[in-house]
Amino acid sequence: MHSQNEDVSSLLMAMKNGDPSAQARLFALVYKELRRLAGSILRSERPEHSLNPTALVHEAYLRMVKKTMEVDWNNRAHFYAIAGRVMRQILVDHARTRQAQRRGGKNPPVPFEEWFAVKEQRAEHILALDEALERLAKIDHRQSRIVELRFFSGLSEAEIASVMAVSTRTVKRDWNFAKAWLYNEMSK
Repeated sequence: MHSQNEDVSSLLMAMKNGDPSAQARLFALVYKELRRLAGSILRSERPEHSLNPTALVHEAYLRMVKKTMEVDWNNRAHFYAIAGRVMRQILVDHARTRQAQRRGGKNPPVPFEEWFAVKEQRAEHILALDEALERLAKIDHRQSRIVELRFFSGLSEAEIASVMAVSTRTVKRDWNFAKAWLYNEMSK
């Protein structure tokens, strides 16, 4: 794993420095992990969701590559944190588009404890989580970011601590508070 950290970091730097082959090498290196992450995120979506893990990875990667020169990549964990954020935004954009296309009644709210277990999750649930995370960010940006990194990026507490430059204990404490807060918000 440590050599992968160095490989991802060096390839990100090579891309930023204009190495034309770095992008393809990076994609080959991170594809399997990005696909695992996308699959994990999409498992909680409805079965007939029009995005599949491959499409989500490709869309996220294309968006990230466009921003390569603008991002000061730190390391592997930072790369996956951004990948998770981009995947979240793709799902939110997709849900907004789907919701805009639909007309008619609303679906009943799903309690937070059941939210991740629901197999036929609808666009409204992604939007509700996104809105709750936005409200949490206004109260405590760090806690909102930790939820995003855990849920959408699949990072461990240690990786989150590294990305955010805080202790693992802080990540655990904030994660527990954020879960309780989101439980309350999503149960409404």
